[in-house]
Amino acid sequence: MKRILYLSLLFPLVLACQGEKEHTAAAIYDKDSVSMMTSYGVNTLISDSGIMKYKIVAEEWEVNTVRNPSRWIFTKGLFMEQFDKKFNIQAFVQCDTAYYYDQKRLWELRGRVRIRTAEGLHFSSEELFWDQVAHEFYSHMFSHVVTPERTMQGSYFRSNENMTKYMVTNSKGSFESADMGMGEEESAPADNSATPADTTMQPKRLQTAPTKKSSAPQS
Repeated sequence: MKRILYLSLLFPLVLACQGEKEHTAAAIYDKDSVSMMTSYGVNTLISDSGIMKYKIVAEEWEVNTVRNPSRWIFTKGLFMEQFDKKFNIQAFVQCDTAYYYDQKRLWELRGRVRIRTAEGLHFSSEELFWDQVAHEFYSHMFSHVVTPERTMQGSYFRSNENMTKYMVTNSKGSFESADMGMGEEESAPADNSATPADTTMQPKRLQTAPTKKSSAPQS
């Protein structure tokens, strides 16, 4: 009798142990990962190979090394000063959002991208990539370029890192062939009606038919 009572008490305990569920949290994905570092009110110099390349000013700077590829994130705007080798300011760069992929050494600028160079060039677009390996800028969106001499706009922009040589495709505006230094050289169609600058047009001398001299009668 005692044995039956013991088994009747033990059986519910066994069922209770088998019915327990393990409570675990869902896996954390890269996109949900917390940044390794978040800084506020940033004003710092960035060097490349021991040389100061530019200064960044930002309200918020996130560094995320978990996401693939790893990146710096500037979601509240970015202002940048680009320097030359003598530490002179070469250009000002400004945008609403920026990402820097440190492994690729690639900047991705988004939203009201504005650049002003020391030579007086003004660039504006909604997108711009800065490849620090190839030392060039490029954009696949509508871009507007203004220099002291001319204005250009088009759907594709590419230039060297100093923005002294550039190209714009599907473009509208005025430009000189000396600016088109990227890629193959293009020659403008010849204008048959144009006159070389070093050629002086001389008026043609009208030719008259020779006349016979009349001989006077001899007396």
